Amino acid sequence: MLGRYEFIVIGSGPSGRRAAIQAAKLGKSVLVIEGRMKVGGVSVHTGTIPSKTLRETALNLSGWRERGFYGRSYRVKKEIGSHDLSMRLGKTLTHEVDVLEHQFLRNGVATMAGFARFVDPHRVMVTSPDGSEMVIEGERFLVAVGTVPFHPGNVDFSDPDILDSDEVVEIPRLPRSLTVVGAGVIGIEYATIFSALDVAVTVIEPRDSFLDFIDREIIEEFVHQLRDRGVAFRLGSPVEKVEKAGDGRVLTTLKDGRTVRTEMLLYCAGRMGATADLGLETCGLSTDARGRLAIDPETYQTEVAHIYAAGDVIGFPSLASTSMEQGRIAACHAFGLPLPPAPAFFPYGIYAVPEISTVGMSEQEVRDRKINYECGIARFRETSRGHIMGLEQGLMKMIFSNKTRRLLGVHIIGEGATELIHIGQAVLNLKGTIDYFIENTFNYPTLAEAYKIAALDAWNRMAR
Repeated sequence: MLGRYEFIVIGSGPSGRRAAIQAAKLGKSVLVIEGRMKVGGVSVHTGTIPSKTLRETALNLSGWRERGFYGRSYRVKKEIGSHDLSMRLGKTLTHEVDVLEHQFLRNGVATMAGFARFVDPHRVMVTSPDGSEMVIEGERFLVAVGTVPFHPGNVDFSDPDILDSDEVVEIPRLPRSLTVVGAGVIGIEYATIFSALDVAVTVIEPRDSFLDFIDREIIEEFVHQLRDRGVAFRLGSPVEKVEKAGDGRVLTTLKDGRTVRTEMLLYCAGRMGATADLGLETCGLSTDARGRLAIDPETYQTEVAHIYAAGDVIGFPSLASTSMEQGRIAACHAFGLPLPPAPAFFPYGIYAVPEISTVGMSEQEVRDRKINYECGIARFRETSRGHIMGLEQGLMKMIFSNKTRRLLGVHIIGEGATELIHIGQAVLNLKGTIDYFIENTFNYPTLAEAYKIAALDAWNRMAR
């Protein structure tokens, strides 16, 4: 069916691919249009997979995980260059693309390389890499184009020493010092990855705080760890000017007059929805100042009922995991498949060094709701597994209702946090209580024992 499809997906990132496969499993004719020569979207090529691969490579080559035993000077590879970082990335990306292409093939999803733009509410013009154009008609559409880095006018991104969050995955060389502008999830992840490679990092953030959706006690521990290893923070003032100093280094001047001078600068202060060239005006759609589309949070429909949007292009939380679910919900709604209610809680994972993961309410949220609560803390060094691994830091915080004994939130910082969180997620969504953690047995020795330690810590202080 060359010129007409029941479902056209623009973009093949997490939300796009999940939606396309879901629609195909419902027996619909599906076309995925991807601007890159390879499928996968931002997630595979410049975002989620590259940044996490870079993190794993940095931790392995630097010997980071073994320094608790062998000291801060320990390294697996003494001289780490950009080629060391890129080799593993290339293999990982090839594998990811192969898997995704196989999934599309197996489910009968058609794919096309090219840039799509709407010519009217039911037709798109696709410009192929060779310049040829084709008009394709669709009954329903999903806009899943993701985002592109925001480029302010006062930063010269043509300078090879000034990178955005897409370019950093192909960093030309490993600098001795790095300025990271923006303390959002992306900025913090890269700042800590380069710090683990013994790069001197300075983080600039115009606000007085960062990662405000994370429990404050976890952030306090996080900042303490980073400052302990030499990461500098310049909070509370925006960047006014970025220029090259006489010594060839990048000189960043803040509005309050402070300056930072480093070999390279990584700009991570915001991303824009990649919607500028989609021709949305021909459909009666508009975006906000950041290029994002407004949707119905229950169905992911835009103002035009047969056009859906999902993933980073609709904004927060901009997580690959939630984007996949958004795409699935959109496809199911588009073709009348009833959906069970979404789980009340889903986990956040921040792949910094150290990892942070959280599910449920923070302590501040619990207090704002005036819930009578108690907290329990477990430090990874209290577990036998933590000693075996040489962990000196890392903690788990659990919050319980004093009245119902139910689990309200789990917040973890440290090795394996993004894996450990799923135990808390399951208990939380199943409305479990503190008794689950106290009465059940955990494998020994594991970091998961921290759940029992933290639960007992809370139980010791709860009214009984």
